[in-house]
Amino acid sequence: MFLKPTRKTVRGKTYTNHLLVESISTPNGPRHRTICSLGSLEPAPREHWLALAHKLDAALSGQQSLLPDAEVESLRQRIEAQPPSGPRPKSVSVFLDQVEIQEAREAGSVYVGHQMWRRLQLDAILRKAGLNERTRLLTEVMTINRLVTPSSGHAMPDWVRRTALADLLHADFRRLNDEALYRNLDRLHPQRALIEGELAAREKELFALPESIYLYDLTSTYFEGKALRNEKAKRGYSRGGALWARPDCKQVVVGLVLDGDGFPKAHEVFDGNRHDSTTVDDMLAALEKRVGKKAGVTVTVDRGMAYDKNIEQIRGRGYHYLVATQPQERWQHEQEFVEETGWEEIVRQPSPTNPCQHKTQVSLKQCLVGEEVHVLCLSEPRKEKDRAIREQQEKRLLTALESLSRGIAKRKKKPLTDAEVNQAIGRLRERYSRVGRYYQIHYEAERRALIWEADGELQRRAERLDGSYVLKSDRRDLTKEAIWRQYMLLTRVESAFRAMKSPLMERPIFHHLARRVETHIFLCVLAYHLLATVEKTFLDQGIHTSWASLREQLATHQIVTVVLPTSDGRQICIRKGTTPEAEHKRIYQVLRIPDNPLDPAQSRPIVTERTCK
Repeated sequence: MFLKPTRKTVRGKTYTNHLLVESISTPNGPRHRTICSLGSLEPAPREHWLALAHKLDAALSGQQSLLPDAEVESLRQRIEAQPPSGPRPKSVSVFLDQVEIQEAREAGSVYVGHQMWRRLQLDAILRKAGLNERTRLLTEVMTINRLVTPSSGHAMPDWVRRTALADLLHADFRRLNDEALYRNLDRLHPQRALIEGELAAREKELFALPESIYLYDLTSTYFEGKALRNEKAKRGYSRGGALWARPDCKQVVVGLVLDGDGFPKAHEVFDGNRHDSTTVDDMLAALEKRVGKKAGVTVTVDRGMAYDKNIEQIRGRGYHYLVATQPQERWQHEQEFVEETGWEEIVRQPSPTNPCQHKTQVSLKQCLVGEEVHVLCLSEPRKEKDRAIREQQEKRLLTALESLSRGIAKRKKKPLTDAEVNQAIGRLRERYSRVGRYYQIHYEAERRALIWEADGELQRRAERLDGSYVLKSDRRDLTKEAIWRQYMLLTRVESAFRAMKSPLMERPIFHHLARRVETHIFLCVLAYHLLATVEKTFLDQGIHTSWASLREQLATHQIVTVVLPTSDGRQICIRKGTTPEAEHKRIYQVLRIPDNPLDPAQSRPIVTERTCK
């Protein structure tokens, strides 16, 4: 402590006041803090001033004098009674047994989502779309929710309050409710196309993405409930596979176009009963509205959109095409498949992070058919799969035929008519179409007997084509390996759909209004943009990983409030992130983001008279 004189002139007369001051450390450097005003110490000698300062310093620190001084005691009581001016000193006594950790919030995964949102400049893109600050904020919150812990609009506000989003976004979500989120879906809906186009342009610039390949595929997502107010919600072919198939529910079909690096370019929502082949032209038209028309791009689609009409639609818009043919088209290359010459085996490298990974063997052969290049493909694991499927279907067909035969024999009083039996045979051929064509099935009405016989030659021909498929393209400048590898990029669309259905929880859909259903799917696509940005950043550094794995590792990084009770009856509350662990630091380092979610200004101690809540 020391004395600091101050002087003030009033009406020509100068007054001197002596302040008792101490030097303290602050985040902005050393500062002086006034303890109290001692008034004018003149005309006492200067030695008396210093003695008084030393006695006050000792008295305030708790030391007792052998010779009590009434002046010093009076000043001490006055100082302790007055409220402190300026910041309190850093060095205080803390009751260790009363230290508390409050308001622990998950920070790691939402922090990464927030940083990827900023990297893609989505706030600026939404501002360009005419959305106000509140809408942009809620859109970010809803997108990060789909990325981290997908939940319904009703459950989302509680989830937001359990995370560190309030700290990261400097927002108060205590009054956030589901109605605000539903209204935000309505405000976002008209701007979807503009946002998607701007986002595709930003990613192309950020990652220097080449636009030479478009990968197009479809999936379906089903509804909980009847969805009576959505005209697109209809029953149709459920593309969820055995695990997720829900043919009993209404659904919509979602078309998605990716580039060769797996970034979404455009998406569309179609009627739930729409056939794949009828969506190609509409999807390409929507794509051109988003990103413009790009000459020389190759559009890659699966066999469900490999009809001649679809190929003409692709070529009519100035694109090249690469498609997988229908299974029956293999028969025209039956002789080439049987011949052992001309095949080239493809070397597939395992992942750098999994050197023991087993890659399937694929052999290729190229044929020219008119202006097209046909690439014949043989896969050993696929051969085993085709054989297993055919044998299983054949077993089920024979069981069904025997059951039908017994049913015909039992109907003696009211026998089945010829038309009824032939209808039953037709249904069995349709159900087991893969093997039904290998059997001659007919009904002898006079004997009321069902006769079937296998065509051995057709069965042997089918066995020779197990594990085979054919790709065709108008790109004669590409090698057969380049065509095959480009077609295999379609697995990225399948991965995108799996990500949207599993970690991003696109389905089931609980919204029934068409605009909210479309915006819900749009938010899933936005979340996938963030996911693709994370995984692409890791992949560019040779690290093969998934967002699901990273999310689990980041879950342990939190932001907490540390409450320190002090000896002077106050509490110091410090809001800061936990020290990142080694795996957290590694993730943040790869993503090139700071490992402290809070900036230093947010982590400054707050002194309060009551417990922080």
